Amino acid sequence: MTTFDDRERGFETKFAHDQEMAFRVTARRNRLIGQWAAGLMGLTAAETDAYAKAVVQADFEEAGDEDVIRKLLGDLVSANVDMDEARIRAQLDASTIEARRQLMEAK
Repeated sequence: MTTFDDRERGFETKFAHDQEMAFRVTARRNRLIGQWAAGLMGLTAAETDAYAKAVVQADFEEAGDEDVIRKLLGDLVSANVDMDEARIRAQLDASTIEARRQLMEAK
């Protein structure tokens, strides 16, 4: 093995690790924001768990956060919760920070 091969493998390993961490942060963030929304809707503990999982699943519909935002906004408005997209986006940002913190503490 040459030094170049070692560096290339190192970069590939780092890229894979970074991608995995980004996925885990997003999944944790979606679970946290699902729990937040469930609390606003007054769901029970079992319903909250199921709803948080549904929010995580909603993120697989398309790339980006728009699918999650649409789900949250639609569900919250249907539950007569006064909500707008800007507030959901702000909570997404806060949940991302919290998700990253939780994952770093778990290491």
